[in-house]
Amino acid sequence: MIPTASGRFSREFLTTCWSIVINGDPTQDAGAAALGELCRRYWYPAYAYLRQIGHPPAEAQDIARAFFGSLMHIRAAEMPPERPRRFRDFLLDRLRAFLAGERPLPQAVPPLTEPDFVGLEERYRGDAVVGLTAEMVYQHGFASEVMARALAQLHAEAREAGHLGMYQALFPYLTTEPAEEDYRTISEQLGHRPLALIVALKRLRQRFRDLVGRELSDTVDSAGGLAEEQRTLHGILSTRL
Repeated sequence: MIPTASGRFSREFLTTCWSIVINGDPTQDAGAAALGELCRRYWYPAYAYLRQIGHPPAEAQDIARAFFGSLMHIRAAEMPPERPRRFRDFLLDRLRAFLAGERPLPQAVPPLTEPDFVGLEERYRGDAVVGLTAEMVYQHGFASEVMARALAQLHAEAREAGHLGMYQALFPYLTTEPAEEDYRTISEQLGHRPLALIVALKRLRQRFRDLVGRELSDTVDSAGGLAEEQRTLHGILSTRL
């Protein structure tokens, strides 16, 4: 179980992906499934790191494939003695070790569902990466993946609830405050009173924060770690690429 700052154990983080990995054996079914899910989600930051240190696109994808495959049969004894509290740190540490030649012996591993290669490269080329270190590109890639996943879920929920028009109208104001004239324009467009739009935007922002927190909770091991990661995420994304 995961101790909290008060010394008690928080059940909230017992079943998150990263907690399952670091508190069990990554080769067992639950640990392997959790680690595989995290690898699938955060393939892009590793790919972007490899591209930024000079590997051509196809080569970067081949290395990423081999790297993530190697993670899937890492033994519990091979995990760092002081295991990183955040998957983000673990992933970068292991990638650097992999590139330095610390690679486990080949074994039969379940195949990972990897992201579309063309999409990865288009995303990398779309990021303003000139002049940035590979670690900066990695950190921003990780943060942007968290945000993208949260936004995708927010969009899906709005569609399922039949509120897609409202979502699309308010989406530009998730992180910026609309002017009064903006509210008037949207009000005329959707046929809602401005007050209703103010309330809807407040709820949309709160749900977005909840979804970001849920996504991050799968990459940390405690409530304290989640709060720290939320602050870090904000700092990373506040730095203009």
